[in-house]
Formats: sequence, structure tokens, C-alpha cells
Amino acid sequence: MANSILNRRNFLLLGATATLGMTAQALPAAGKNKKNKEKKKKKVIYRTLGNTGMEVPIISMGVMRADNPNILKAAYEKGIRHFDTASGYENGRNEEMVGNYFKDIPRDKVIISTKIHPPREGMSTEQFLEKFDQSLKRLQMSYVDILYLHAGGDRAYTLDPRYTEALKRAKASGKARFVGISTHSNMAEVMNAAVDSKLYDIVLTSYNFRLKDDAEMQKALQRANDAGLGIIGMKSMAGGFLDKEKKKPVNCKAALKWALSNPLIHTCIPGITNFEMLKENWEVAQNHELDEKDKGDLQLAMNETGLYCHGCLSCSGQCPQNLPIPDLMRSYMYNYGYSYPAKAQTTVAALNLPVNPCESCTGVCSVTCPNGFDVRERITDIARIRLVPAEFLV
Repeated sequence: MANSILNRRNFLLLGATATLGMTAQALPAAGKNKKNKEKKKKKVIYRTLGNTGMEVPIISMGVMRADNPNILKAAYEKGIRHFDTASGYENGRNEEMVGNYFKDIPRDKVIISTKIHPPREGMSTEQFLEKFDQSLKRLQMSYVDILYLHAGGDRAYTLDPRYTEALKRAKASGKARFVGISTHSNMAEVMNAAVDSKLYDIVLTSYNFRLKDDAEMQKALQRANDAGLGIIGMKSMAGGFLDKEKKKPVNCKAALKWALSNPLIHTCIPGITNFEMLKENWEVAQNHELDEKDKGDLQLAMNETGLYCHGCLSCSGQCPQNLPIPDLMRSYMYNYGYSYPAKAQTTVAALNLPVNPCESCTGVCSVTCPNGFDVRERITDIARIRLVPAEFLV
């Protein structure tokens, strides 16, 4: 999430006069699962995560970029009850921070989720479970409430028997109360596979105002809800900024409201790194109604190309060098939108690319992006991050 002070001050550069063509009324109706009906407790809005029975405020916390345990303390004291981390965040230090703080909190008072991301070459069921045990050790917990298979991008990965078996074992052992899959790309296919599996309890999915016209995703969200899956939104700020120079921030509070105006999204996990972000995000937990300025700001943001990769995968197979373009575009967003160069570098480094991946191509890039990205320019730009010493990217 972009610095919220900048959001309020600088978004005036975009103006606020346009009308919004993406109202909450355009979203699908709530699903048949009555457990997901919204409730208010002490002015805070709660929704239930599908058939899990877990009631959570509509604002949860993505811990990925947080490095100050006082933020966790403040978030918990505000009323946030669901905290999301992963084994790979900050090379495990993120889980350690979560564990160090919550070891003194009654375990049944908080919902903790973590994720395991198999390497590109894959891993065995046993290796997956060993990695999960490392996470539990860092967290100083005997179980997590949600264990995710991380970064699902297609049906085959979502249903890979190595990973589904690991999730089944983790749940059977009591080390994971519920299991889920997270997805940044091809979200509809992943959600539909999760429903078909009869295994997954939760889907953590990218969801933001730039996806308003994705009819297949809306159908998949409805199907997942009807099947009783809990649905958690991420990437709700659509990149945080509209330009790499960070002169045009997204109105992040409005973006978060937009995502939560859809009753099929049970909670969102915005990344919170400072107290001002926490304050503004928590205000949405008490009121997710979009006002006219919110609508105008989001409409103006829609008129910009922005930094957010939709994960549609339409670029796949277009590159003559077979470059993993969606991964590179996501890294570009991490670096320039979310100001998280360490994550961008880790993602790019795992791809094992040459320093200049586009060097062998001459003339106009053959890859076209339906959202208007200059693919070659962005790849050439973000590929350089591999050359920066890691200690400079904190």
C-alpha cells in the first residue's frame, strides 16, 4: 500500500470531477451462503470466511512489508484479528516477528495465516511439510489457522497432487485448521479449480477496481462463495501508484472501499507499514461506502495505464525468448508501486534471466499487453534490479 499521506495530498493532481462507472450496484449480489451476511460489532463490520465459521473484521493485515512489531501491537489493539504472513517474506524474518509478538496473546484470540511457495522446479510433499514445520517454528505456534499453497496461476498447480496431499496432511495433523490457495494471476481458473477440488477452504485472491470488467472472475467469485469458500482480497490498491515516479498515487482508501463493497469479498489484507496507514485502513472497517470523491478518484485512476498487472496471462507465449512476463510485471509493481524492491529483486532473481533479457530482440517488441504496458521497457528496467546489492534494498 502506498504512503497514505501522499495519497490524500497528491491525488488532487488527478482531480476529482469524473463520474464513476463502477458502482457497488454493478457488483454481483451476495451468495447463497447466509453465513457471509455482514454483521456490525461495536461499529466494526464483520463477515464470515465461508464455511470455516471464522468471523473477521473486513479489514485484516498483510504483514509482508511490516518490520516493526509495534505496528502489529497497534493493529491488534485497534481490533484487527487476522494477520497474514508467508515463509518467504523477508527470508523468514516476517514470520519470526509475528511469532515474537503473538506468543504472549491467547492463541484463540487471533487468526494467523502463512503460505508455502514451492520453487519453480517443484518440491515433494515431504519437502512442503518440512518447510511448513519451519514456519511453525518461526511463528512459535503449534498450528496456523490458514495454510496456503502460494501463488497459484492455473488449474494444474492448484490441483498438483504433491501439494494437495501436503495440505491434507497438514490439516489432518491439526497443524493447519484450514487450507487455502493464493493467486495473483489467472484468478478465475484457480478459484474454479479450488471449488472443484473439494479440498480448499479459503481463496486469497488479487481483487481491485481495475478488475471490475472481468466477468469470468466475478462468476468464479460467486461460485466459490456458493460452495462455502472463504474469500480474502489482496492487491486491493492496484499497485499503489499510477506512475513509477510516484507523483500519482491511487486513492488507496477508496480502492479498499471498492473491493469491500462486493459482499463476496469477506475481508482484505492491505499491507500496513506505518500508523497512518493503519488508521485510514481501519476507518474502512467501520464504513466501506464510497462517496462521490472516492468514485471520481477511482474513475480517473482507471484512465491511467498504471502499474498493476491484471495477471490475465494473455502475454504468455508471445515472447520469442519465452520470458515469464507476468512475473516480471509483478516485480515492476512491487518495486515502483509498493516500494518493496527487496521483494522485486527476489522475484526477478528466481527467474534466472540474463542481465538484459530483451537484448537479443531487435525492432519492435512482439508482445502486446491489453492494458497498455510497454512490456519491453518494463522488462529492461526491472531486470537491472538483480545487479543491486541486497543490503541496499531494505
